[in-house]
Amino acid sequence: MTTSEQNRPKQNRRNFIKQSSILASAALIGFTSFKPKAKYKMGLQLFTIREPLLKDVKGTLKKVADLGYENLETYGFDGTQVKYYGYDAKEFHNILCDLNLTTTTGHYDFTSFLIKPEDDLNRYVDQCIEGAHALKQDYITWPWLDPQSRTIDKFKLVAEKLNLIGERLKGSKVLLAYHNHDFEFIEHDGKIGYDVILNETDPQLVKLQIDLYWAMLSSRLSPHELFLKQPGRFVMWHVKDMDKKTRDYTELGNGSIDYKPILPDAKLAGLENYFIEQGGNFAKDPMQSITDSAAFMKQHLEQYLK
Repeated sequence: MTTSEQNRPKQNRRNFIKQSSILASAALIGFTSFKPKAKYKMGLQLFTIREPLLKDVKGTLKKVADLGYENLETYGFDGTQVKYYGYDAKEFHNILCDLNLTTTTGHYDFTSFLIKPEDDLNRYVDQCIEGAHALKQDYITWPWLDPQSRTIDKFKLVAEKLNLIGERLKGSKVLLAYHNHDFEFIEHDGKIGYDVILNETDPQLVKLQIDLYWAMLSSRLSPHELFLKQPGRFVMWHVKDMDKKTRDYTELGNGSIDYKPILPDAKLAGLENYFIEQGGNFAKDPMQSITDSAAFMKQHLEQYLK
């Protein structure tokens, strides 16, 4: 055996150790710089940009996608023709697909059916199901009560209707949610409308879309305390900020709501999707506002969603 042959195993072992160390270091560098994909798609409630949508639906949605929004919440459903923003439901879905956008829920106007016969309500629910199926939505959301429908007796009627709609949706693969404002938290002789919704609807049939702005503005309980009341039921959140002086809407990061202690409650709440929203009070215009809010969400808040 030659001298070189005698030394070869030692050299091979030395090379192996050296190469392994290099690979391990490279793996460590790759791991520490690796940023996992966000669990939640950044969502937008389209009511925020209702004015631009009136002028140019496709162009506006392209700008929305370019800003990094991936998931949308619709509004303004035309039940008689099953249309969204002037487009047949399937055609609108194709527009979203072309832009790699999804929509997992929409706001559907049930308030006008609160005192109508059940057959009328059922027909409208079936139209909503048809639209939701065409858009591949998981939820239809009851978003609003008119001023005449905000007494405790009316909240009890709303709860009854919510249960009926939830039953109607069984087998459709679409679920129902209820969206709050401020009036649900107003006391009526010691009773609160939101408690009626929580306690008199079936949690299996009726989920909750909590508007965190309105909850922070009006509820005596913090979002965390509300989540503790019925964990897992708050499947959707509306995320928007509150102007420090006027308490009106404002862009994320410009207001007084600190979302850092709220967002980690996603698991407790049962969060599936969140939507950035700003109903008005734009610093410049709706598109600039959703630009600023998207940037703030990605840079400062997404990391807290767990």
